[in-house]
Amino acid sequence: MFEKLGIHHQSAKALPELKGKVKFNEMMSHHTRFGVGGPADIYFEPADEKDLATFLQHIDVPVTVLGAGSNVLIRDGGLVGAVVHLPKNFGGLSRQGNSIICGAGIPNADLARFALQNELSGFEFLAGIPGTVGGALRMNAGAYGFEIKDIMESVRVMDAKGAIQEIKTDEAFLSYRNNAMPDDWIFLGATLKGTPKKADEIAAKMAELKQLRESRQPVWAKTCGSTFKNVMDVPAWKLIEQAGCRGLRRGGAVVSEKHCNFLINDDHATAEDLEQLGMEVQKRVLDACGIQLEWEVKRLGQKKK
Repeated sequence: MFEKLGIHHQSAKALPELKGKVKFNEMMSHHTRFGVGGPADIYFEPADEKDLATFLQHIDVPVTVLGAGSNVLIRDGGLVGAVVHLPKNFGGLSRQGNSIICGAGIPNADLARFALQNELSGFEFLAGIPGTVGGALRMNAGAYGFEIKDIMESVRVMDAKGAIQEIKTDEAFLSYRNNAMPDDWIFLGATLKGTPKKADEIAAKMAELKQLRESRQPVWAKTCGSTFKNVMDVPAWKLIEQAGCRGLRRGGAVVSEKHCNFLINDDHATAEDLEQLGMEVQKRVLDACGIQLEWEVKRLGQKKK
């Protein structure tokens, strides 16, 4: 089956029987919020941790972990090797004291609603962050002054050989939109701490943040959220606006008029359109402000030949 994918048989072992879903040459445009991205050689949704470990132990190709596709730009040529996507129910949700144990496949919004139902505060900011807990952990996602590291007690990870370990917060080295853990570790879930609070107070805060987000961001467009990281205390959008990039267009891609740190697939854009538009924004900000913006969106894969 690997030869059908163009993966030489000597670079990968035969796959065993798996309980999860396995697809071949799966278009990543079906799995990203930008709606772009070429094919992945192998696309795998494990049924559980054991299934994931079995898969990792029987392949010898690059592995890319994909959450909800909300912070990623996959190029038109696609991805070589395997894409692992943890399904929505992967790991589950449960309360333990004032902490929540959640799987990496859980959508951030679902986690926030679960915290509300259990009258635990500290999770409100996650309601407005698209994506999953695994993605939030990988990039230390945050909004409105809050970050996932602020509520994290520990994470469970699986290495490239299928071994599992638990890591405490002070060992994770989380920083702004980043962590120091190896790229080939897969986040399985986390224990996150909350603070008891009345449900109506939590609901009010969630509604406030939701209204704020919808008033400032193009939440209904094909976008992956903030494109570039802030620079120190300066929001990236201010630099982009100063460089005159609001509404800038390339092919079917456009810089949002509503929030100019968002790129939008406005009219059947390709990944190349979006990436070239982002690079033009970087160039104009550098020319106008003398500052090199750093991508927050992860760019992956190959360009189309």
